Amino acid sequence: MGQVKLTKGELKRQRDCLKQYERYLPTLQLKKQQLQIEILWQATLLSEKNHTLDKKKEATLTWSALLTEPGINLKAWIIPSRITTTTKNIAGTALSVFKDAAFDEAKYDLFTTPLWIDHAVEALRLIVSLQKEIEVLEKGLLTLKNELRITTQRVNLFEKIKIPQAQKAIRLIKIYIGDQMTNAVGRSKIAKKKIVEQEVFERASV
Repeated sequence: MGQVKLTKGELKRQRDCLKQYERYLPTLQLKKQQLQIEILWQATLLSEKNHTLDKKKEATLTWSALLTEPGINLKAWIIPSRITTTTKNIAGTALSVFKDAAFDEAKYDLFTTPLWIDHAVEALRLIVSLQKEIEVLEKGLLTLKNELRITTQRVNLFEKIKIPQAQKAIRLIKIYIGDQMTNAVGRSKIAKKKIVEQEVFERASV
């Protein structure tokens, strides 16, 4: 805290600032709480999606060796043509939410292509969709954690610095003004006493 002006004007300014801080702090605290709850929820969801992805990958082990057969290349059929997301607002923070992954139609010769291809394409597309959803969740978590960090810094700024500084400044100014008023009253009494003494002296001299 810099040098505080010990004036009534500064007292009013500090009181106004304190009111603003105390009015804004609960909003920040609520935002912090909402972000913490959402981060916990998103982290749980991310863990579940990763677990599901691991299970889906394990399920492909029984037939994944077939993908190495000559002439088999499913890459073009499992690359998403479009990723669709929506947005939701969490305590003033825009968060992307995965909706779906779209794929172009897989076109191949039904007579020359192995029967297991349909199942493989479907399974791999599901894995890719999960991977894209996980990417969106991870980015969202980073966004939320960054916003929580900033909000926490602001809460600490108000709680530990701004409000205590304003309270201290108000206390110092009130003490100073109180002392000044006491001194003024004292000086007034002394001046009044001198005036009375002078009047008594003048009457006695007549």
